[in-house]
Amino acid sequence: MSTDPRHWIAVLRASHGNLVGAVAALGPDRATDQSYCRDWSVAQVLSHLGSGAEISLLTLRSAIGEGEPVGPDGFPPIWDRWNAKAPADQIADGLAADEEYVARLEQLTDDQLDGIKVSMFGMDLDAAGLIGLRLGEHTMHTWDVAVIANPDARLPADAVDLLIDNVARFLGPRLGKPQDPPLTVHLTVTGPERDWTLTAADGVTVADGGPADGGAAREVRLPGEALLRLAYGRLDPAHTPPEVEADPAVLDRLRAVFPGF
Repeated sequence: MSTDPRHWIAVLRASHGNLVGAVAALGPDRATDQSYCRDWSVAQVLSHLGSGAEISLLTLRSAIGEGEPVGPDGFPPIWDRWNAKAPADQIADGLAADEEYVARLEQLTDDQLDGIKVSMFGMDLDAAGLIGLRLGEHTMHTWDVAVIANPDARLPADAVDLLIDNVARFLGPRLGKPQDPPLTVHLTVTGPERDWTLTAADGVTVADGGPADGGAAREVRLPGEALLRLAYGRLDPAHTPPEVEADPAVLDRLRAVFPGF
């Protein structure tokens, strides 16, 4: 996985372009259509990304010494302001705020990028880590919009290459739900290649290689983009690509591990 922040910025820039294209494909009359995200319309997804861009910009300015830190208490007024916008404004302003954030990242000097150190969600993040948080959210919510016009939409390969290791690092432990009876699945991942064993019992872990005790595991072979969508609860049967090779019952259990949000 790349640690070069400019690589991450370039992929985030591409994701912004994908978002612009996804919104354009729907057209202005579908702002209130349901997105894939079950609680939000298309406009509400853009509102979420817009408020997130605003908060990310404030965090970035603090990280490079151009502003004061903004804690969780400062988020609700921003969310309330975005939630109060009309749907058309949520879309237009969301795209504008997203552009502003990406453009500011692109303007940073190497010294500014090297100096970024931020603690968030129990993690100490450098520039690549901070941008990675935004990229993961941005990529998935862009898909939430794109899939409405194109049911066969996939996550872009450049983002998948950067984000895939998040499945083992924190998506599994943070988003995965305990299972009873326990579930052990050997995951053979393609594009990029990974060899992992997922164990869901009292908690969820994703470790390198086969089962540690050499025991039996259910076998699943799937593309990296499908695994990322699974981890975010976005691999329902209607949106499971034919490249996924698994017993349907095992896939259903994996979907229960990652119900999404």
